[in-house]
Parts: sequence; C-alpha cells; structure tokens
Amino acid sequence: MGEAATKPNPTEDRLATLSMPENGWADAARKAALARVREMGLPGRRDEYWKFTRPDTLVQADAPQAALFHNEEGPLFGEMDRLKIVFVDGVFDPKQSDDLTLSGVRIDRLADSADIHWASDLYGALEANGHYVPRPLAALNTAYATDGVLIHVTGKAEKPINFIYLHENETSDAILHHVVKLDPGAELTLLETGPAAARFNKCMEVDVADTANFHHVRAQGRDHERRAATHIFARLGTESVFKTFTLTVNGRLTRNECVVELTGDDAVAHVAGACVGDGDFHHDDTVFVTHDALRCESRQVFKKVLRNGAVGVFQGKILVKEGAQKTDGYQISQSLLLDDDSQFLAKPELEIYADDVACSHGSTSGAIDEEALFYLRSRGVPANVATDLLTLAFLAEAVEEIENETLRDALVERLQGWLERHRG
Repeated sequence: MGEAATKPNPTEDRLATLSMPENGWADAARKAALARVREMGLPGRRDEYWKFTRPDTLVQADAPQAALFHNEEGPLFGEMDRLKIVFVDGVFDPKQSDDLTLSGVRIDRLADSADIHWASDLYGALEANGHYVPRPLAALNTAYATDGVLIHVTGKAEKPINFIYLHENETSDAILHHVVKLDPGAELTLLETGPAAARFNKCMEVDVADTANFHHVRAQGRDHERRAATHIFARLGTESVFKTFTLTVNGRLTRNECVVELTGDDAVAHVAGACVGDGDFHHDDTVFVTHDALRCESRQVFKKVLRNGAVGVFQGKILVKEGAQKTDGYQISQSLLLDDDSQFLAKPELEIYADDVACSHGSTSGAIDEEALFYLRSRGVPANVATDLLTLAFLAEAVEEIENETLRDALVERLQGWLERHRG
C-alpha cells in the first residue's frame, strides 16, 4: 500500500510562510507564543468565538487578496500637535516620522531592540494571560511581529503620539506589535490612523500602573478591501484609567479584540466603538473585561450602522471574580439596519461570582425611527440628509466616550464625510 495521505494542517501551512525575527530579549517570549499557536491551532469556522466571523482570509497561507487604495479622505488629526510615528506596509518609515524624543516618554522600535530591554517583562506577557478563550492570532503576532513600538511613559506626555499606518503595496501582509507601559501617575493619549496593509495583524499590550491614565483613539478606514485582526490587552492598577475608542468606516473584514483586566481597586475601563458599513463589509468587536478588584467600573459601548448587506458582530463579556465587590459593569451593543439585507449578530455575556455588584447588558437592533424621519422631512430636510442626521444621533453615545473634544469633533467630521459620500 502507498504511503497514507497527509492531512492538511492550515496552522503549519501558515507558519511555514513566516520567519521569526531575532530580538535577543524577546526570543523566549516569541518561542513561548509559537508553542501557544501550535497548541491552540489557528481559528477555524467551527471555533465558538469565530462562529459569526469566517477567519479563512486572516489565516490562509496564500498572499492576501489585493486591497485597492481610496485616498478621498485627508489626513485625520492633521491640525493637532502630535508626535507622528509612520509605518508603510508594516515597516517603520523614519523619513516620514517625527523625532522620537518626547518629554516624559521613552520610545524604542521593536525591530531595533536586540539587547536587554525594559519591555522584556511585558512583551507577550499580557497576551499570554489573555487567553480566557483561545486567541491564536494574537499569539501568532507575538511570535512573528516584525516591527512595532515600545513606549515607556514616566510622566505626563506633553502631546499625543500618533501611529500612522500607510498602505502602498496592494498585497502587503503586515504584523505589528506594540508595548505601552505607564508608570504610576503617568498619562498618555495614543492615536492610530490609516489602513496599514491588505492584511493586517496588530497586537498592543498596555500596562497601566496605579493612578495612571491611558486614552486611545483609533480610526480604521480608507481601503475597502482591507482585512484586519487587531488585539488590545490591558492590565489596570489601582485608581488607573484606560479608555479606548475605535471608529471603522471601511474594510472587507475587521475583527477587533480587546481584553482588559482590572487588577487594582477603583480602576476604570471604557471600551467603545462605532462603525458604518456598506455592502461587502463584515465588522466584529469581541471584548472580554475581567473585574478582579474592589469598586472598579467598566463600560462597553458599541454602535453599528449597516446597509446593503453589511454584517456587524458583537461578542462582549464581563467576568466578575470572587471578591470583586462593588463592581459597576455596563455593556450595550446596538445596531441600526438601514435595509432588510444587513445583519447584526450579538452575544453579550455576564459571569459573576460576587454578590454586591451592579452589572447590566443589553443588545438591540432596529431600523431608522420613522417618526423622527417624518418630523425632519416635514420641516424641509431632504430624506438622505435626515437619515444622516439620525444616524449620527444614533452613534453619539459611543462617540461621546472620547473625552477630548478636539478628537471627538474630528471623528464626527469624518463620519459626516463618509455618510455624504455614500448617500443613496
């Protein structure tokens, strides 16, 4: 008899296309992450946490499908004083970036850091602890990330840092890993903008020490064909604050995962997002917040506007561990479906092992408010403009999670522009 046929192994096929960088201090973390990938296997359609989103194009060994460029939008936050760090198809571009010197902040490149480094205790550590459910794409990132930024914040950063992801190669396949460490009392605002690559796998680990404040605002847009899997892992100390907001307006497939651990008393974590999708658009927000301390607050606020067959997914969980009394956990996910072809798939979860808590979750899906639309129309507002106004009002609760008014106004303006360009 002939030799038995070898069964296909998608995980090993994908790993065979990648080369692990040599980072010295990060080598042990990379090898441990690779072991996690092989143990878990890359996600497939039967995996519980991928039941609403097909991971095929995110894990395939073949080169990603070409993503074409759409440059009708100008640079976001262009009028703001910020330190710009630019990546082109996943590679740091020093010519387009600012000098990496900022008072109260140390900034290094992952690709340049070959010796013993302060990030050695963090790189891959929060990701490794975040596998309450398997997150193999995050482990793959830790193992094979080719570039990224390591930020150590020792005081109050005098201005925001802006990661700008530019996309030039239509079939680029980028893997970036960032580490952010905030010392006690430190403060940082981090911005992320741009499409990045045809296929993008990004991981960011954020360690927020006692009384520190971290604010994160991200805008994903421009390239209609982009496919992306992003991961944020955060750990919060006593009286610390972590707030993140993501706006997504384009992309064929986007999966944003956020895993937050509140480990210090009186910590605050807000995770919010808004997306507007048209046509062949699939957007998945998957969030896991763990309360493991006293009197902590968490909020999850997600709004999705979908039309012409677009699909939105929300999977959000609040886990309250034994002893995490006085927890205040809030979760809301809502969709506005502008036609009968679009879908919103939601899986909200609460798991509570403490008896003195205030936790709630809700998920709704519906059409445009006909009475409100009639009211606007009766006062001379054209139908498409009235629909846009009601859409912006629907998204407002999520957008208002951004504390900085300048950032908030810039994203509302971007949303208005997108809605105007996509009016029926």
